[in-house]
Amino acid sequence: MTAATRQVFRLPDLGEGLTEAEIVEWKVAAGDTVEVDQVVVEVETAKAAVEVPVPFAGTVLRLAAEAGAILAVGEPLIEVGPAGGAGTEPAADVRAVPDAHPDAARYREEEQAGSGNVLIGYGTGHGPGRRGRRRAGGPKAPAAAPAPVTPAPVAPAPAPRRADAPRVISPLVRRIAREHGLDLGAVAPTGPRGVILRRDVEEAIAAAGTPAETAAEAPAPAARPMPERIPLRGLRRAVADKLTRSRTEIPDATTWVDADATALVEAKDALRRSRPELGIGLLALLARICVAALREFPELNSSVDADRQEIVRYGHVNLGFAAQTDRGLVVPVVRDAHLMTTAQLAAELARLTGLARSGGLPPESLTGGTFTLNNYGVFGVDGSTPIINHPEAALLGVGRIIDRPWVVDGAVVPRKMTQLSLTFDHRVCDGGAAGGFLRFAADCVENPAVLLTNL
Repeated sequence: MTAATRQVFRLPDLGEGLTEAEIVEWKVAAGDTVEVDQVVVEVETAKAAVEVPVPFAGTVLRLAAEAGAILAVGEPLIEVGPAGGAGTEPAADVRAVPDAHPDAARYREEEQAGSGNVLIGYGTGHGPGRRGRRRAGGPKAPAAAPAPVTPAPVAPAPAPRRADAPRVISPLVRRIAREHGLDLGAVAPTGPRGVILRRDVEEAIAAAGTPAETAAEAPAPAARPMPERIPLRGLRRAVADKLTRSRTEIPDATTWVDADATALVEAKDALRRSRPELGIGLLALLARICVAALREFPELNSSVDADRQEIVRYGHVNLGFAAQTDRGLVVPVVRDAHLMTTAQLAAELARLTGLARSGGLPPESLTGGTFTLNNYGVFGVDGSTPIINHPEAALLGVGRIIDRPWVVDGAVVPRKMTQLSLTFDHRVCDGGAAGGFLRFAADCVENPAVLLTNL
């Protein structure tokens, strides 16, 4: 096939300043026929999961990266050739793509040697149509076959340590050897080109554990579990970067107050009974309180432009709210929340929450916030010192609502109490404005009727 007949689709610019994406799941495989605008892959950016369509029609010749790989914008994603065109090369799956590391190529030598149980996502190399691959530099002369081990009535002595480094491709083989304290340099390889296979390690472990050998040895200490390493990528990395930047750049302070939420809970319950179609819950009421408080204290609805040494005070409220999902913590943004009724806020909060939990939030729904509401009480905690969602200037946190003794009209009575905490950027206001905002919000929690005149 000539180069002119091949069409390489590269990772497109997904907007919002995103420069890379992680391959989550391929929807097609090499050899499949695709149509224009057919979704071929799901990727995860620092903002959200995105389904990417291909602009070409034809036969998939090559997938340029495995699931889990991170590609920069502009890097090859998929290669497509003419559908059923004459003279096309045999389709190769993702494992035929040039590897980012030579160990990946050597690992498939073990696959083709039939080591058996290999890592999840790799076959044993016995299926039809599998082709070996040679690394750059041409074929190497095969290594001399290792001398056979002669059986003996007692456990065989370990093979003499080789002068050259042992060839171990599979991470699984290395892990098994490490967990059993096995010296790979003393293991006789049976794989092609002197590769140590899993069965070689298992046989060596079995031989080392025979009664004749272990009886003369002191009991070995239990293997210490290896620490788990989790890649910091995608959404988790984006959250980490933003929180680190917030704590690095923003001189934040936190203030808090206990509030009697009995009337707020009663109002929520009454609305659920009388107007269930509105779907107004506790989060919507708290969102309405935030909007009202920002109207009274606009200093908190701002950000700092450090380059120009200016405070940017916004005339609109784009209210972010923290939502916990399977992918991690995200902060969807309710745009122009100051123009919405409580019922409209409830509908938009429900819509964005559903998209967040399904992984379908578009990137633009995660940017542009001017203030954030964090109801961490759903996790069963009373209080927190939340981190500001950079580049915003403040965040209101709400703890769980529980029955506690409280003094009302001189008598101690059980009330539904909650703790409100406000973390604010001390560059945009002093404690007086922050305390005024928090006290106003607490007063609304204790007497929410004023907020419900326009549902």
